[in-house]
Amino acid sequence: MTSTTTPSSRKDERVAEISATGKILRRPEVGAVLGALVVWVFFAVIAPENWIGLGGFARIIDSSSTLGIMAIAVALLMIGGEFDLSAGVMTGTAGLIAGLLSTQVGLNFWVAALIALVFALVVGYINGLMVVKTGLPSFIVTLATFFILRGANVGVTKLLTDQVRVAGIDKVAGFASARAFFNTEIAIFGEKFWTSFIWWIIIAIIGAWILQRTHWGNWIFATGGDSKSARNVGVPSVKVKIALFMTTAGAAWLVGIMNDVRLRSAVASQGIGQEFVYIIAAVIGGCLLTGGYGSVMGAAIGALIFGMARVGIVFAGWPTDWFYSFLGVMLLVAVLVNNYTRKRAEAMTTAMVKAKVESGELAKEEGEA
Repeated sequence: MTSTTTPSSRKDERVAEISATGKILRRPEVGAVLGALVVWVFFAVIAPENWIGLGGFARIIDSSSTLGIMAIAVALLMIGGEFDLSAGVMTGTAGLIAGLLSTQVGLNFWVAALIALVFALVVGYINGLMVVKTGLPSFIVTLATFFILRGANVGVTKLLTDQVRVAGIDKVAGFASARAFFNTEIAIFGEKFWTSFIWWIIIAIIGAWILQRTHWGNWIFATGGDSKSARNVGVPSVKVKIALFMTTAGAAWLVGIMNDVRLRSAVASQGIGQEFVYIIAAVIGGCLLTGGYGSVMGAAIGALIFGMARVGIVFAGWPTDWFYSFLGVMLLVAVLVNNYTRKRAEAMTTAMVKAKVESGELAKEEGEA
């Protein structure tokens, strides 16, 4: 008697059915979500009078938004298997270029900002090209870029202004409209929010869509997992890596301009040291240092944890010197949780496949074929 099972209706024996728990554990951001809940509850108990309410939420969002924008871009690059240690200083470079061109040369702020964007994208392109063409670790290439930009920021700013700060940006043409577009204050139920959080949300949605729903997202995962194998199956790994470096530089430009319009000035030391914070936020969000695994939404949540820690320590009345100790603990815990959940999910999948084989279900399905 022949089987009535058709190829389209028969289950593929190569695909394991994963439980709901397994599916949750397989999500890269699960550790970040748990971490965010723990941090929120912790500070809600320690400092409830300031923490719980719209005012505390506004402070947290304000502290997290620009970091979140950078964490998303850095996370995409890390999933692609690379690092950018010049991301922090680039925020300062972009802000300084826009500030110097508008205050010293007299350009409209929008024109100055556009020139700064072109510069940032060129630097990102050069970083990516150097990495893929020379085979040097991105850590080394972007560290060199970091020092070049750091020195240039101070040297050029002092040469043109006799100080390390560019002031008077708010007096140039185009500043008011740029401030309204990039980063300004709005009132929500009586509390003040900076519109950088709107950019953060939009960028997180776009980044998640690209990573999970497009060919580019598949290429990013493939490139970070094994760049050579990805190239062998037709993935344009060179193009992907260069694009990711340019994306990180573009995000740094956006944050730099946001800082300009908010602070009405630019400082040569701006962004220095923040590159490690971006990486920490991405790792807390589920990205692996080895590449090929991670989540945009996880990185956004990692930035939120950062903001909660920074604001919560102030609300609790603790010395801010403890902030980086707290961040270091969060990093270590996040890495351990991410490793545990990933291995747990893999073990559950393996166990289900093994049980299916031992029960003879796979053999039965093969016989029906």
